[in-house]
Amino acid sequence: MQLKTLLEDMEYQVVQGHIDQEISALIYDSRKAAPGAVFVCICGAVRDGHDFAKEVTEKGCPVLIVQKDVEVSADVTVIRVEDTRLALAQASAAFFGHPAKELTTIGITGTKGKTTATYMVRSILEHSGYKTGLIGTIETIIGEEKIPSANTTPESYVVQESFRKMVDAGCKCVVMEVSSQGLMLHRVSGFVFDYGIFTNLEPDHIGPNEHKDLADYIHCKSLLFRQCRQGIFNADDSHLEEILQGHTCEVETYGFSENADLRASNVHLMDKGGTLGVAYHMSGKLDMDVEIDIPGKFSVYNSMTAIAICRHFGVKEETILDSLSKIRVKGRVEIVPVSSKFTLMIDYAHNAMSLESLLSTLKEYHPKRLVCLFGCGGNRSRDRRFQMGEVSSKLADLTIVTSDNPRNEEPQAILDDIVTGVQKADGEYVTIIDRAEAIRYAIENAKEGDVIVLAGKGHEDYQEIKGQKHHMDERELVADVVKDGRFIK
Repeated sequence: MQLKTLLEDMEYQVVQGHIDQEISALIYDSRKAAPGAVFVCICGAVRDGHDFAKEVTEKGCPVLIVQKDVEVSADVTVIRVEDTRLALAQASAAFFGHPAKELTTIGITGTKGKTTATYMVRSILEHSGYKTGLIGTIETIIGEEKIPSANTTPESYVVQESFRKMVDAGCKCVVMEVSSQGLMLHRVSGFVFDYGIFTNLEPDHIGPNEHKDLADYIHCKSLLFRQCRQGIFNADDSHLEEILQGHTCEVETYGFSENADLRASNVHLMDKGGTLGVAYHMSGKLDMDVEIDIPGKFSVYNSMTAIAICRHFGVKEETILDSLSKIRVKGRVEIVPVSSKFTLMIDYAHNAMSLESLLSTLKEYHPKRLVCLFGCGGNRSRDRRFQMGEVSSKLADLTIVTSDNPRNEEPQAILDDIVTGVQKADGEYVTIIDRAEAIRYAIENAKEGDVIVLAGKGHEDYQEIKGQKHHMDERELVADVVKDGRFIK
């Protein structure tokens, strides 16, 4: 590829050298330096790519893209831009031949619901004959290939590389989770989304290495709607007006509000014996009854998100309903069939806000007992332990305090912190440090009508101890208990 083709969408200054040359690769990791490669100097949270400028040129990289001054030999071409993260996104799109132009691109942002909504959208579109790729918190799906994710929204180079692989695999659409960090760090720059969706917003991801305050968090979320053609928004969210500030897209809404374009009403909860669900009527731009085997009001919002998107593809009503009736998302209110006498589920709720939302939802089903099993990660804020312990003790009838990812901390010390929070409320509790034994205890001591939640791990299939990840999948732990059969069925 010609260097000038790589640079065609960005504003830049040639500090030295020339752009009439052939390049063979685009990199932002100095360890991949090689002759013919363009190295983009990214200012990261831990390391600054500019510090490796001399090293990569000595390994043969003939071109640098920088936002700071660097000292390299005169035969190296140096391209200066205002923001190298934006430049990486633009260059990546060009390097892979602008694959987003060959896909219908769907980006979903919000504090909660992104993961479930993306899987719902993919399920509906696939059942309608649209081969659809997915990029999200759990994995990237390209045809039959599934690649575990490191970040909710990958680096821009990886996004564009994935888009190209999707096109080559015959995909017509891609649905992806778009995090506030991804928007802030230009991971989804370099193209325009066909559809941008806002699910909801609550205070989250605010801290030293994330967003400085709530206003910054909201602003970053709103950026999606300055780079999409059609925006679809939760009409009921209190931050909607702030999210809409500066938008350049068409606006469509969904929710319970009478002003929403798609409206939900007549919601009723369903308990089918071992399975919890919800049903509602949708009116407005579509008129249909919806039933889904995932519990809670948030499932109404998630399904409405998916329906609002797929409506634009002309998907048949029966296809939507059939797809939603079968959808299961790993680690997101994932009901694991064990017994018709009680309900057991696995969920990723790993902070006080998400745990409170989950337990409050499940209490609406009036279980005989609500049992919550969880732990907290090591080398993380101790406040989270106190808060989650108190929330569980307030809302659950029985809290089973156990281990999560202790990392480099002593598991018992983490449990002690959680118990401090648990004792601020009046719920019963037990402590069982081994998570496998804790799960066994929960199932073998279940009572008819119980709802049991295994919270915190969700889709994760490992436990991190002293820097090592050990395989541990809660579904397998449940299966081991089921084999023994010492519980009510």
